[in-house]
Amino acid sequence: MAESVKGSNPPEVVKKLAPFSQSAVTSGVAQAPAPKSESSKEQLHARLAALTNQAPVMAFIKGSPDAPQCGFSAKFCKILTDNNIEFGHFNILSDESVRNGLKEYSNWPTYPQLYVKGKLVGGVDIVKQLAESGDLLDSINDNN
Repeated sequence: MAESVKGSNPPEVVKKLAPFSQSAVTSGVAQAPAPKSESSKEQLHARLAALTNQAPVMAFIKGSPDAPQCGFSAKFCKILTDNNIEFGHFNILSDESVRNGLKEYSNWPTYPQLYVKGKLVGGVDIVKQLAESGDLLDSINDNN
């Protein structure tokens, strides 16, 4: 059955296309595994734990590193790439349950968010401070 989206609504387009995508990290792009039912907090928690661990270094951003959809995500990705840090990423605009659930899961109210081996490092301000002090690579390597 064909579906349509009226107007410019990227999250809705992504939602409509989601059933046609595979669940994997492909070229650094993380896809949230789609559970059969996300009715419980435990299921969402398990999904978020798996997603934060899909790559050794995971960035939860608006958009993608090549096409960030907010200035903070652009700055965040630039800091990581300028420091030669390889990272997977997840577009939080593509999944409302991840976008809202990760804030509670991490107790961090804003995006972007950086995780190393499933542990929250912080947002753009923390990542910027770590990079400026020369501690960003150490912070990532300490968690590896």
